[in-house]
Amino acid sequence: MAKTRRICHLLLRFLAFAATLAAVIVMATSHERASIFTVSFEAKYTYSPAFKYFVIANSVVTVYGFLVLFLPKESLLWRLVVALDLVVTMVLISSFSAALAIAQVGKNGNSYAAWLPICDSVPKFCNQVTIALIAGFVAVIAYIILMLHSIHTIIDPLLLRKN
Repeated sequence: MAKTRRICHLLLRFLAFAATLAAVIVMATSHERASIFTVSFEAKYTYSPAFKYFVIANSVVTVYGFLVLFLPKESLLWRLVVALDLVVTMVLISSFSAALAIAQVGKNGNSYAAWLPICDSVPKFCNQVTIALIAGFVAVIAYIILMLHSIHTIIDPLLLRKN
C-alpha cells in the first residue's frame, strides 16, 4: 500500500512538472505577426507583464518540481516541501489568474475601455496562449492535489502517534 501511494505521488509530481514545463515552452514560443491594412504589429508573450509573470512563475515551479522529484523519501526536508507546495500553489494560481484575465481581454476585448479583441488578427498566438493556459491549469490542479496529499502524509502519522 505504501509503495503504491509513493508511486502515485511521484507520478502526480511528474505530471505537475511536465505541465509547468509545457506551459513555459508553449507560452515562450508564442508569437505572431499580423497586418491590418498597412499597419503591421506583432503579438508576443513578452509584451504583457501578466504573460511574463506566468512564464517566470511556471519556470520557477518547474525547477522546484524537478528538484523535489529526486528528494529521498526519508529526508526531513519533506516537512519543508509541505510549506513550499503551498507557496508554489499560490504562485501558480496567481500567475494563471493574471494570464487568464489578459487572454480573456485579448479574445473578447473590453467595450468599456474601448479595447478591441486581437484574436481574430493573430489566431496562432491566441491558440498557443490557450494551450499554455490549459497546461497551467493542469499544473494548478496537480499542485492542489499534491499539497493536500503532502499535508495528509505529514500530519496523519502525527495524529496516529497521539492516539
